[in-house]
Amino acid sequence: MATTTVSRSFWQALPKPKSETGFWSWVTTVDHKRIGIMYFWTSLFFFLVGGVEALLMRLQLAGPELDIIHPDLFNQLFTMHATTMIFLGIMPLTAAFFNYLIPLMIGARDVAFPKLNAFSYWTFLLGGILLNASWFLGGPSDAGWYGYPTYSLSQYNPGLGVDFWTIGLLITGIGTLVSGFNFIVTILNMRAPGMSLMRMPMFAWGTLVTMFLIVFSFPVITVALLLVLFDRQFGTLLFDVFAGSDITLYHHLFWVFGHPEVYIIILPGMGIVSEIIPTFSRKPLFGYPVMVFSTMLIGFVGFGVWSHHLFTLGFGPVVNTVFALATMIIAVPTGVKMFNWIGTLWRGRLRMTAAMMYALGFLALFLIGGLTGVMLSAAPSNTQIHHTYFVVGHFHYVMIGGALFSLFGAMHYWWPKMFGRMLDEKLGKVTFWILFIGFNLTFFPMIILGVLGMPRRIYTYSADMGWDLANLTSSIGAFTMAVAVLLALYNIFNTMRKPQGAPADPWDARTLEWTIPSPPPAHNFDQLPVVSSRDELWHRKHPHLEPLAGATKEEIAAAKALVGEETEIVMPGGSYMPLLMALGIFVAGWGLLYSMPLFWIGVAWTIVSMMGWGLEGDNVKVIRVGGEKA
Repeated sequence: MATTTVSRSFWQALPKPKSETGFWSWVTTVDHKRIGIMYFWTSLFFFLVGGVEALLMRLQLAGPELDIIHPDLFNQLFTMHATTMIFLGIMPLTAAFFNYLIPLMIGARDVAFPKLNAFSYWTFLLGGILLNASWFLGGPSDAGWYGYPTYSLSQYNPGLGVDFWTIGLLITGIGTLVSGFNFIVTILNMRAPGMSLMRMPMFAWGTLVTMFLIVFSFPVITVALLLVLFDRQFGTLLFDVFAGSDITLYHHLFWVFGHPEVYIIILPGMGIVSEIIPTFSRKPLFGYPVMVFSTMLIGFVGFGVWSHHLFTLGFGPVVNTVFALATMIIAVPTGVKMFNWIGTLWRGRLRMTAAMMYALGFLALFLIGGLTGVMLSAAPSNTQIHHTYFVVGHFHYVMIGGALFSLFGAMHYWWPKMFGRMLDEKLGKVTFWILFIGFNLTFFPMIILGVLGMPRRIYTYSADMGWDLANLTSSIGAFTMAVAVLLALYNIFNTMRKPQGAPADPWDARTLEWTIPSPPPAHNFDQLPVVSSRDELWHRKHPHLEPLAGATKEEIAAAKALVGEETEIVMPGGSYMPLLMALGIFVAGWGLLYSMPLFWIGVAWTIVSMMGWGLEGDNVKVIRVGGEKA
């Protein structure tokens, strides 16, 4: 008892972060909005890094038998491009929006576990730093973003590149898994009074299903990466075929994660589009209940299709048939969503803003990605195009045509809410068209190249293969996309120089985040909102209309009784502990690479930081409605 008292007194005596502005206020913040902004800028940086890696590859492939990029460097580039874009670019960019917006959309003041939210950001950042540090310390992994044994094992791939890759992904995965639990609890337990699950915005539904996918799939890839790490670091024989091991175990583990990962990325994008289209069609979302259940069905069936990545491994006709049928079935709820979005657009009063254009671009490009996915679901034809550029084209139509276009739409739509400034609409529309044209120039020729037999992951090709024109077109398209990204960056930074002045509801929107100032105050809402309808804000602005999924008078009265009148709001203050704990894991990662004593120092650091997390005294700020006191 005495030891516990002393320990608690020590941690409670540590100085607490006080400043609301400046560098240290960001380092110690647990505010979900600030964490969302940090996710945005960090993932944008990694997205640019991944883009440069892609441009270097397209430069090498622009013509036959070029010698611009060395073969070893090319292998490193395609490994790091995919890894960076998926785990450090697109995924955390979606995290930026759900971190910032989900509490606002469900009428909450913060997430359920603010410190865990900060910890998830720091593990993402530090894992990304460790992963990319390999460029300067002997070279990164060249084993592909999937890291298949046996090539990823030390006897076939010496050096530390694969170790950097494995440990970096393990660290970022910790933060992602923590974030999954955090947002499940937040969405299920912290919705505003009156907001039933069937009154939640579709972006919240997309996020909720995504978090369940994360919680169930990330432990699987963690096990796979740990097994590879054990083989490399400790000499186990888990994937040594000469010791009787079966390396298809890794294939199954990876793709049990890898295919749900596609939906982890795309479901938030579907939620974003489901918010943008109703706003700029001035209509409620068509078939909301069907959209909700199709989202859940996509998440559920997504765990039963992983083996379509393994059709060429020889599992036999029964297994291949089962996974082919499951892959075809998952197209059904996706098709339902497509018809519902079109139904929302039908006879709507469309406003062709930049955000709306990106949403419509999403519909067109994701449709091509989905159709090519159905083509790949047939095992016999899949066998012919399995390791060709057809798969590369399909994958990018889903990942970029789907996820990235929706995220650019989200940026234009929610930028005034996040930063209090309006992005340039004309420049945004020009950027959309350049990106749309560049995207199709880049990836549609890849589908043709795949049918013509061009394999994936080759660094050059012969002039007599007939692939010259399509590859040149693809490379021109890639640099066209780079121009669009530069224009988007100019739009962002030019807008950030302007004073804040965006109205609370510039788009005449429908959901709760538009009921508060832009940008929102630290506590989000002076009074927690009471929700009586699915499109709550729209119903408030148009009370003469029949509310969608409206509450009864008794439900509204009960919800108002739960809220009451609030004069003081208690919010969590900053903490050093999330960063310190993430740094301990970071140090342990470097120790695995270079020095086991350093590893144990990192482990001890992590444990001490965890103790401090649990024992540090409360650091809260009390906000009076209309004023604030520390």
